[in-house]
Amino acid sequence: MATSYDAILVGGGHNGLVCAAYLAKAGKRVLVLERRDVVGGAAVTEEFHPGFRNSVAAYTVSLLQPKVIADLELPKHGLRVVQRKLNNFLPLPDGRYLETGAGRTREEVAKFSKKDADALPEYERRLDAIADVLRAVALEPPPNVTDGGWLAALPELIRAGKLGRRVGTLDATLRNDLLDLFTISASEYLDRFFESEPIKAVLGFDGVVGNYASPYTPGSAYVLLHHVFGEVNGVKGAWGHAIGGMGAITQAMAKSATAAGVEIRTGCGVRELVVEQGRVVGVVTSDSEVLRARSVVANVNPKLLYEQLLARDVVPVPTRERMANWRCGSGTFRMNVALSELPRFTAKPEQGDHLTAGIILAPSLAYMDRAYLDARAQGWSREPIVEMLIPSTLDDSLAPAGRHVASLFCQHVAPTLPNGASWDAHREEVADLMIDTVDAFAPGFKASVLGRQIKSPLDLERDFGLIGGDIFHGALSLNQLFSARPMLGQANYRGALPGLYLCGAGTHPGGGVTGAPGHNAAKVILRDLR
Repeated sequence: MATSYDAILVGGGHNGLVCAAYLAKAGKRVLVLERRDVVGGAAVTEEFHPGFRNSVAAYTVSLLQPKVIADLELPKHGLRVVQRKLNNFLPLPDGRYLETGAGRTREEVAKFSKKDADALPEYERRLDAIADVLRAVALEPPPNVTDGGWLAALPELIRAGKLGRRVGTLDATLRNDLLDLFTISASEYLDRFFESEPIKAVLGFDGVVGNYASPYTPGSAYVLLHHVFGEVNGVKGAWGHAIGGMGAITQAMAKSATAAGVEIRTGCGVRELVVEQGRVVGVVTSDSEVLRARSVVANVNPKLLYEQLLARDVVPVPTRERMANWRCGSGTFRMNVALSELPRFTAKPEQGDHLTAGIILAPSLAYMDRAYLDARAQGWSREPIVEMLIPSTLDDSLAPAGRHVASLFCQHVAPTLPNGASWDAHREEVADLMIDTVDAFAPGFKASVLGRQIKSPLDLERDFGLIGGDIFHGALSLNQLFSARPMLGQANYRGALPGLYLCGAGTHPGGGVTGAPGHNAAKVILRDLR
């Protein structure tokens, strides 16, 4: 059968849609295959209780690349993002609270420590400067380790040289900080600047988001940095909400891709990739249809790609070994709840801007550490970490008048429960615990819950292909970052076999709703197709 497409995308998540749109805009014939009945992967909006809609898995906007928004003309296709009125709200068990954002952070921190308030500008200056360098490299393939001769190595040496020049713009102190942020714990880095627990809790929370680790775990400082990359409507470090939920982002991407000529098929999974004479030449769908293409682009977890979509004997041994050791599992338990009314926090019972923020229920780094250790030992933390967002405070399209929806991003839970226990047997029990945890900070919250949607790590894996519930398609640890993501020799989005490419969050620069992997992979694929 003759080649039908220039590229077939396996998976219609946001990075697959971004990659497809760029390829089609360059005149290529592109097909996107999505197993579910709706595109968007983990960035989708669904009605989960009659009259109540919310983002099902991914739940907030910050890391989405401005270049991707502009190139795909997402606002023209319906995307509108509004900024939270505050970044974070941290209620404390003793009735005090800390708010961050909107020019108020320093004054708020001073309530707990004048020394910390004075240290805050220097902390922010350092992270902003480092984040600026990393923002620049996020939209480029990292230097790739190659087995070829000097002709193959030359482009990688040039790329490494460009990176070196960017890092060279940092002064010696910042270069040392950059190294430390890749290797030390969030706690160790924050202790250099701050003495009070509330500010360390707010900032350190970003070191464990989606990361099955303690804030005392070496390497967690990088996850903290990863979450500083973002911006909303030109404001660096801000967080926002897409009107209509996260599905509004991927629906706008799908419209942009379709307008460029992309063909999208939903309800059409891929059973396996077709390999002929050592080259990937197409796919076999779940309905046994064979489709051929000059390139096949996998927008799935690399472990799923190499262990489930390719026959074992065609995968090179180094890749098989790497995937056997590819660390997945983010300790995430995700919930959406329909509310009869807004919560009233003991620390701040009135309604206000704090209810538009990311509400962090984890008062200290020590609390987060105990949550992790408890989950490791017991399967889930008895005193869990919960971040709650109430997007209906910014978007009245999500709930009936006077009602609200809340997203609960809960940690820590074990991706796989000990002693052979199944998440299906314990999901309701753990969901009750998460509701009770919020109720302890906001009495009456439990009574206001009209309905709920639960996504255990097993649900996230079954529904969205997030192995172990891993929202990043692989841990953001030093050995799984940059040129080692997903492995040395495949950092340039080219897979283990000719004709195979990767464009998902398991490639550089990693997880989050960024669009960067899709953007970067498209550039490489277009170069090869030429």
